[in-house]
Amino acid sequence: MVIKNPEHVIREITPDRLLGEVMAFKNAKLRLSQACCAYSEEKLHVSYSFANDDTNEYTILRLVIDKDTEVCSITEFYPYAFLYENEMKELFGVNIQMINLDYENKLYRINEEAPFIKK
Repeated sequence: MVIKNPEHVIREITPDRLLGEVMAFKNAKLRLSQACCAYSEEKLHVSYSFANDDTNEYTILRLVIDKDTEVCSITEFYPYAFLYENEMKELFGVNIQMINLDYENKLYRINEEAPFIKK
């Protein structure tokens, strides 16, 4: 049995570079394995993880943004990202624009706006 411990790369990018980077990953046949958000030091940390199933390597694109920064949806390239993006939008208040299937903050049907952000 061969166990690989591939290098995982985290690349911090600006929102205006997101779609170009994602398109390049899609063209390289990388798989979107997850997307998530965290809130730290009054910034949103939005991360998209892409897997190369041939090499078991991961590349993570990370946006460190203010709460009011607009981010374009990646659902044009990875349609199933709509769940990740709706979750980030509803729970953290990430300003994601043009989600193909936008639940308009009704994915979880919660009463509190962006509950995962410290007020």
